[in-house]
Amino acid sequence: MALEDGTTVNPQITDAITQTNVKVVAEAPAMALGSLYQAMANSIAMAAANAVFSQQQANVTHQAATTMGVAKLLSIPITALTADEGGEKEAT
Repeated sequence: MALEDGTTVNPQITDAITQTNVKVVAEAPAMALGSLYQAMANSIAMAAANAVFSQQQANVTHQAATTMGVAKLLSIPITALTADEGGEKEAT
């Protein structure tokens, strides 16, 4: 291969550069798919982590509601649970 100034380049050099360029172009689809797979794996992992966090927060809410319900039930006096003479329940 002749340069502009008339000198030539060793054919081994041009072959090495050509092979390197072909290698880079040939690896591009595999690199793109690898990047896509990593992004998908990260997205799935984040979705799973968000689902776990959401479930934990729901469990805290349910536990608080259950605790409040039980506390409300335990605070009702026994006399309020018995009927008076008229058949009506008295709430205090």
